[in-house]
Amino acid sequence: MTALLPADDRLIVALDVPNALEGLGLAKTLGASVSFYKIGLGMLTGGGLALANELKLEFGKKIFLDMKLFDIGATVENAVRGLAQYDLDFLTVHGDPYVVKAAKQGAAGKEMKILAVTILTSLDRADLDGALIKEGAIADLVTERAGRAFEAGADGVIASPQEAAVIRALPEAKGKLIVTPGVRPTGAALGDQKRVETPASALGAGADHLVVGRPIWKAEDPLAAAQAILAEIAGV
Repeated sequence: MTALLPADDRLIVALDVPNALEGLGLAKTLGASVSFYKIGLGMLTGGGLALANELKLEFGKKIFLDMKLFDIGATVENAVRGLAQYDLDFLTVHGDPYVVKAAKQGAAGKEMKILAVTILTSLDRADLDGALIKEGAIADLVTERAGRAFEAGADGVIASPQEAAVIRALPEAKGKLIVTPGVRPTGAALGDQKRVETPASALGAGADHLVVGRPIWKAEDPLAAAQAILAEIAGV
């Protein structure tokens, strides 16, 4: 029997399943092969915070809470302060500078990293036009938003792997994290993602962490799918 590759923190598995019970089942299936999990807004009403605590405290996993918080500064600060008590690892907020600043104030004294969302990887220029976002190439807008988020104190940004290289080249990006969703192994279905790359190309472009969901949890053999991605990561 071939030995399994060990977990690599660069791989974050998105538990985009309906509820905590299914999420826990998937985590148990993946076992020691995965050390970092993302729990998003879709599972919030399905026991997401309870699952985050269980994976963190009982299984020793790292947790990325993907809430994409956006509100007035005081509300964001209070929400982040409440979430920070769980000693989670990453938390997302929208990349507007005032939101980032408020989130950092709420996380003060905790190790939890605040990651700013630039432009969702499911969006293209037509989507931005429909939302009345200013004109310009997506890569340029993402880079500008990333720079402003870093200046506001963000510990990192969420960005498409297609923009990772230009963000990594920013002077403000020194020592900051780039976390990339929209990662699909070669041959995988795109789903609702529009700006995607393979794990190897995303890491080569400067990403620190890759978020992978459906290619793992929808696979007939999730453990084998995770192992294939770990093999690709190991080869970078």
